[in-house]
Order: sequence, then structure tokens, then C-alpha cells
Amino acid sequence: MPRTRTASQNGNGRRLTTQGSVNAAIKSICDIMRRSNCAGALQYVPELTWMLFLRILDEREMREAEEADAVGAEFAPSLEPPFRWQEWAAPGGTRRVMLQNGVLGAFFGFVNGELLPYLRGLRDRPNASPRQKVISEILSSVEHVRIDTERNLLDVLDKVQEITDESIDPTHVFPLSQVYEGLLLKMGEKGNDGGQFFTPREVIRAMVDVVDPRPGQVIYDPCCGTGGFLIEAFKHMRAAAGAAGTAEQIEMLRRRSLYGREKENLIYPIALANIVLHGVDEPSLWHGNTLTGNETYGGLFRDAPALFDVVLTNPPFGGKEGKEAQTRFAYKTGATQVLFLQHVIDSLKPGGRCGIVMDEGVLFRTNETAFMQTKRKLLDDCDLWAIVSLPGGAFANAGAGVKTNLLFFTRGGPTERTWYYDLSDVKVGKKSPLTLSHFEEFFRLLPDRVESERSWTVTRAEIEAKGYDLKAVNPNRKAEVDERTPEQILDEIEAKGREASEVLSQLRAMEKTATTRGDSRMQ
Repeated sequence: MPRTRTASQNGNGRRLTTQGSVNAAIKSICDIMRRSNCAGALQYVPELTWMLFLRILDEREMREAEEADAVGAEFAPSLEPPFRWQEWAAPGGTRRVMLQNGVLGAFFGFVNGELLPYLRGLRDRPNASPRQKVISEILSSVEHVRIDTERNLLDVLDKVQEITDESIDPTHVFPLSQVYEGLLLKMGEKGNDGGQFFTPREVIRAMVDVVDPRPGQVIYDPCCGTGGFLIEAFKHMRAAAGAAGTAEQIEMLRRRSLYGREKENLIYPIALANIVLHGVDEPSLWHGNTLTGNETYGGLFRDAPALFDVVLTNPPFGGKEGKEAQTRFAYKTGATQVLFLQHVIDSLKPGGRCGIVMDEGVLFRTNETAFMQTKRKLLDDCDLWAIVSLPGGAFANAGAGVKTNLLFFTRGGPTERTWYYDLSDVKVGKKSPLTLSHFEEFFRLLPDRVESERSWTVTRAEIEAKGYDLKAVNPNRKAEVDERTPEQILDEIEAKGREASEVLSQLRAMEKTATTRGDSRMQ
């Protein structure tokens, strides 16, 4: 029988039994990093990412080794000694003890000069395993440790050692993956310039519920950012499979269901780590520019299909592309979202479904040929069956104030009519974000495309008559009418004037009293 490891055997000094204790532990790490040359979230989140990933990898492989030993099978860890976390990072690890007892600077020398080059080079080894390639890619942009002193680095490693799935009590505390999601959200806060990579999770969950990816289907996000759409699709399909899911379904779900692309060097490894942290063994992410086709690394994407069952995505807002990207598309424009929309349509299987976030400017612009042509292609090749108009502050928590819409369509059109749902009047912001509860009526009305004060249907002919303007203009919203008579309005103005006069008189009296007292003191 495999041995059951306790928290202390894992090097974890304590068990984190409340959400507050987990948040405090994470915050204590970030505090050390903030005073150690990682001032903002865009600096300390990537640094914490690779350390947390290596810790989780070590824990996972220790568990896999015990399981293999229990059935008499062989197990080969992904990393050789002394590059496993338990040897160089964990308190009491053989290499860590040796380095700490060595000359000043020995620990930094090992990490920067031996460990990181070894990890980055794993993908280039003959017969490198998929997991080794993932490890290599997560470390691909880490040239050296950003933390400024060895003492601070060792303090961080000690604290990361405590924050693992095994040390967290799942009864009362969010899983580690959700804690990490909270860290990623900080990258999108004001001043951190990370909002372009982070779609609010409640918006993602609503889109995934609408598109409803099923076990056995293949999901694609051509600009996956931190991996939010792929992760929510994975969770949705895993829940759909349930306890009755076959071994083949589960294997496909964890290894051959999720495909994504990401251009940014900083974000790509974070996406990989985030997806692995959520239980996907082999994330198939392509590193490079989706629109130009320029590849940085494609080793994890080699078995990707040409077409996909489901696309879920949020293309970058307001981006501009050069001629190199435009030459690959039928309708040429510098607008990033328009090119991504063409790419998405061409990436869907017949019958494939898509949920996509679109800047409202793409919907209403009719004065540029490529915009009109792309929207006509959408209506010709796909059934655009729903558009949801989101409130202007929907992306406020992710650092973006752009007015957006959600488009849902199925390849194999043409579109005959489109059902709209209007959430644009909902007041949302950083302290009151858009949540799934705001979509409750939408989900209730969607199956039958019911008309209401917030919903209506537009025909293909009406869209064409407006020059392919797809902007949501709600004809059913009740206008607020001021039913007061002119005399009532004048009475209210007079009453407000009297109130203002009374307050002004009181203020003058107080000022006069204060002046009199001041004169008395001076005498």
C-alpha cells in the first residue's frame, strides 16, 4: 500500500484550514517579492508562477511514484537530481543545505547558472516527454531570478513550500488553482497593464454555459491569454462527464481536448502553468503570433487538428496589425479583432460553435470595406444566433473600460435572424462586477428566443439594410418619461431654492459667530 504523507513529511509546517490563512500565506510571499525588485503584479506573478509550478510538480510526481510503487510499476521523474524541488528548494533538501553552507552567492549561482538553464533546455532533449516540454516552456522566459537577495529568495521558497494542494483543506478553502486565479486578476488591475490578457471569469462562465462544450469535443482559443476560456471549458466538460465518464473520455479531456495560442512571452508560460494547475496534464499551447503565423515554439501543438468543435475567445481590443498579418486574410484590415473574427470562422468545423467577445466598434462600423465584408462572411457562413450587449464597465476589474458584446454563432449558416439581449443599462464597476446572476433572465429566454423588455429579434434583411451594422439598439426598452406638470417642476425648484437659502443663512450666521469670538480673544 502507498504511504500517506502528512503535511510535515512534505515539508509543510502547517495545514491551511481557512481561506483567510491561504490568502495571508500568498500575500506574505507577494510582500517579500514586492520589496525584492518585483514591485508590481506583472513582475511578481511570473516569478511566483514558476516556483509554485515546480513545487506542485514535485508534489504530483511524489504521489505518482507512490502509486506506481504500489502496483509494482516503474516511474521516472521528469527532473534529474539535484533539480527536483525537494532537493534544491525544500527546507532540508540535500543541495539546498550544501549551498547554504557554502560560499556567499552559491545559491544564486546554482539557480541562475545551473537550474534555470537545465529546465529551459528540457524541450530540446532527444525523446523529451510532453511534461518535460511543458516544464521547459513555463521556464522559457526566466533568464534569472528577479528577487534581489538570497535571504529573500530562501524566505519565498520556504513559504511556497507551505502552499500546496496537500496542505490546503478542501472542505473550507478554495483550491490552489482558484487562489492562483486571484493572483492573475491582480495583473489586470489599474496600473498593471494586464487587463488585455484577463477576461472576467463570470463572463467566461456565462459564455461557456451558452456554447456548452461536451466531452469528446475539441476546444480552441486563438488568443488564450492566461487560459481562462480553456480552463472553464475543461471544468464544464469534466462536470458533464461526471462519474459515468469513460476512461477514454477522461484521457482525451486531460490530454487532447484543449488547444490555444498566445503571442506574449510573459503570458504564455503563465497560461501553461495555470492550465496544469487546474488538472490538465498536457496543455497544447502554441507560442507565437496567430495572425502572422510566426512561431516561437510549436512543440506542444504538433498534433492539433485543423478545425475545432468549439471556439471560445476574447481577441485583443483596439489592436493594429501590419501587412504581414493582413496578407494571410481574404479581407485586409489593420484591425486585430476583425482579423481574429475571420480566423475563428475559418477554424470551426461544420456545425462548430463559437462564443467570442467583440468590441462594439466592430459591430457598428460600416465605413470600412473589410469590416462589412467580414460581417457578411459571418452571416453567410454561420448562423449568428445571439448577441449580448454588455454594460460599459463589464471589463473594469480586468483593466479595460471598452464597451463590448458577446457573439454566439454556429458554422454552417446562413443567418436568417439574430436574437439580441441587452444588459447595457446594468450598473457595474470594480466594486459591483458583472456576475452570472445578471444572466439569469438571458438563460431563461434564450432557448425559445423570447422577446422581452431586454430582448428582441432582427432579421437578416434588416441587418443588410443597415449596411451590416450589428450594434444592439433595443426597441423594447421603456423610456423614462417625466410626468410632472410645469407647475410641479416650478414648485420643486422654488422649494429647493428655499432650502438652499436657509442653509446659506445658517452658514453666514456661523461665520459671523466665529468672527466675533475671534475678535474677543484678541482683546
